[in-house]
Amino acid sequence: MNTTKTTYFPDLEDIQKAATTIKEVAMVTPLMNSIRYSRRYEANVLLKREDLQRVRSYKIRGAFNKISSLTPEQLQRGVVCASAGNHAQGVAFACNHLQIEGTIYMPSVTPKQKVEQTQMFGGAHVKIVLEGDTFDDSSRAAKEICESQGKTFVHPFDDPKTIEGQGTIGLEIFKQADAPIDYIFVAVGGGGLASGLCGAMKALSPKTKIIGVEPAGAPSMSTSIEKGINTEIADIDKFIDGAAVQKVGEHNFEICNSNLSEMITVPEGLVCQTILDLYNRDAIVVEPAGALTLAALDFYKEEIKGKNVVCIVSGSNNDITRTAEIKERALLYSGLKHYFIVRFPQRAGALKQFVGEVLGPNDDITHFEYSKKSSRENGPAVVGIELKDTKDLAPLITRMKEKNFFGDYLNDKPDLFQFLI
Repeated sequence: MNTTKTTYFPDLEDIQKAATTIKEVAMVTPLMNSIRYSRRYEANVLLKREDLQRVRSYKIRGAFNKISSLTPEQLQRGVVCASAGNHAQGVAFACNHLQIEGTIYMPSVTPKQKVEQTQMFGGAHVKIVLEGDTFDDSSRAAKEICESQGKTFVHPFDDPKTIEGQGTIGLEIFKQADAPIDYIFVAVGGGGLASGLCGAMKALSPKTKIIGVEPAGAPSMSTSIEKGINTEIADIDKFIDGAAVQKVGEHNFEICNSNLSEMITVPEGLVCQTILDLYNRDAIVVEPAGALTLAALDFYKEEIKGKNVVCIVSGSNNDITRTAEIKERALLYSGLKHYFIVRFPQRAGALKQFVGEVLGPNDDITHFEYSKKSSRENGPAVVGIELKDTKDLAPLITRMKEKNFFGDYLNDKPDLFQFLI
């Protein structure tokens, strides 16, 4: 394990230089008051709308700043990056704008929408290679190409120039805010945005508390800070792809470990519910990583009352084909979706009885699959049931047991449950 100390910290002057560099490609995104969230949490909640950026995420800032710092010789040889999507789009845009060659490695599980957007932004100047199941797999392949072909690797987070580019968000927030900022919530994947934000805000507004937010299924920074050393996590939940890395950057770990006020992990299901709420109630489209900061507010209800709070909405590159899974995860988290193994008695009319006497008046079957290909009416089935109220679960299970239909409850059996969603 690499335990080398980097001692790097983003300097305000370098972040200001980055702001000048990226001015030609990155827009100054709005800092908008959220009436709904402000009322809900009795605070002044402001959204930094990086989802409105030209490539629909903040990543253009760091990517363009890094590539712009390269020598003519390095630009001539071309650049390579690895990304789950947003950094890839930033690099692609920069390559097209600067008319240089770029090779972009993306995990094979990257949503199709992000792959297509990356190709659109890069045009003829970029080549996309799908490699591995995680960002880390793609990153290893990209670095091997750099070594063999003499190209420059544009790191999505563990690079001073990338960090300084992301830090320009902090400059904008400071200028745009009408009053001192008490809290800033920032999504943490590899740690590039959080690191840049620390550099800007520690110089401009040192009393501001910076809260890093990670997915519960990929707590790389939280784990590293807890252990006191940058730690790789073997298995992560890749659902929140924009913030799911197995190991954060060395620069990023040191900066965040020393300068973040707190790190918090947020359940993926709560993030999904936040995505749906933002779409249905605010007409804001965000990707899972973009909803992390707003989802985290639930854990700070008392602390942020009466405070000025900024949530960075980091991106909106969501694939509409993921909507069903997003809804499913939200329902599961809220306790409204439940899966069972139902053992139907070996007699005629059992299914009819289950529907008529076991299900409640507001219960809906949303999934039904027999476990046997033959003699279906005599075998168990996997049944998904959506409730209107969480209070309906206990009576449902009671009726299933009383009528001898209950086989097993699958929601709390992750080894089996993972095959259903």
